[in-house]
Amino acid sequence: MDASFTAEQDEIRRTLHELLQKRCGSQELRAAVDSPAGHDPALWTALAQQLGLPGLALPEAYGGVGCSVTELALAAEETGRVLAPSPLLATAVLVAPLVLAFGTEPQRARLLPRIAAGSLTAALAVPGTALTTALTLTGPNGGEWAGGGRAGGVQARQVGDSGWRLYGQVAQVLDGHSAELLLVAAHAGGFARSRTLLFLVAGDAEGLVRVRQTSLDGTRPQARLELRDVEAELLGADDSPRVLRELSATGDTVAAVLAAEAVGAADRALERTVQYVKQREQFGRAIGSFQAVKHRLADAYVQVQAAKSAAYYAAWATGQGERVGGLALAQALEALRIAAAEGIQLHGGIGFTWEHDAHLYFKRAAGDELLFGPVHRLRAYAAEGAHLFENREVTV
Repeated sequence: MDASFTAEQDEIRRTLHELLQKRCGSQELRAAVDSPAGHDPALWTALAQQLGLPGLALPEAYGGVGCSVTELALAAEETGRVLAPSPLLATAVLVAPLVLAFGTEPQRARLLPRIAAGSLTAALAVPGTALTTALTLTGPNGGEWAGGGRAGGVQARQVGDSGWRLYGQVAQVLDGHSAELLLVAAHAGGFARSRTLLFLVAGDAEGLVRVRQTSLDGTRPQARLELRDVEAELLGADDSPRVLRELSATGDTVAAVLAAEAVGAADRALERTVQYVKQREQFGRAIGSFQAVKHRLADAYVQVQAAKSAAYYAAWATGQGERVGGLALAQALEALRIAAAEGIQLHGGIGFTWEHDAHLYFKRAAGDELLFGPVHRLRAYAAEGAHLFENREVTV
């Protein structure tokens, strides 16, 4: 593994950093969060048309840039630094890889160029609160999370030879209120031929009700979806059980990108705190000169740098077939929680106020653990997969 960045990767980071510094300051962020879309459409257009961000990891044949997951992760690190609310995670990280891996050629040709151009936003709808289970990050992906029978979730029934109808509810869907395309995981077949399938649903489909929810982290807008006999298109050529395998394969990529994003947020939260303790004076001297404060910041710095190394390695490892995204995500979420908490504490009373941005990083840390963790479950499942705690008899 070459730990240095290429000139192209450095250019992606620099250009994106400059754009976000100009277009996603504190006031712009708060205005975007309070808007009906939950993000700034003009900023999203700039990210898509000027930088090609949604298509960064998509093949050139479908209008993408043709880069790897590493470049997408580095871009996510920059968006994480400013907590930029955008459809990038839901569209380019959660949905696009599934369409690429599982869709038919006509479906890919119809959807992926529009996703790469930023003209089509999408969201992945997984029933209940089982997104991390569906992505095989905190537990085995057996398909039970999709519902079926009395388990709730979303039910799919076939109408005619190729038509499908969906009925049910999904409680937490990232960008589900504004996405123009929904990728819905649903249960089909009943007890005799139970299986989980993925369906494409138009955002304006008849019978679809979307309600934006109040979320802990406003930069991660969520929605509740109600599907009342909604027309849907099956993703893929048939109803084979490959869905679970593809979801699992996508999960490691999602975790690697999320880890990089969390590292960016943690790095910026720590940087802001260091700047503040250099200026804030107590007893006639800057509080950053106190030994106790130095120790706390040093511990946070070590956590962030270790998480950054893990995130970079995870992004590189996705192309090598090594699944370490879950562990990198656990370390990154922990580093973000520590850096954000120290930021609140060392900013004093002002850190808790709505006017200060420190609380936004703390909410991102808490919200991400609720959505993609918690940390101890990410680590426990990784340890289980590595057979770390199995009892083994040792013969001499």
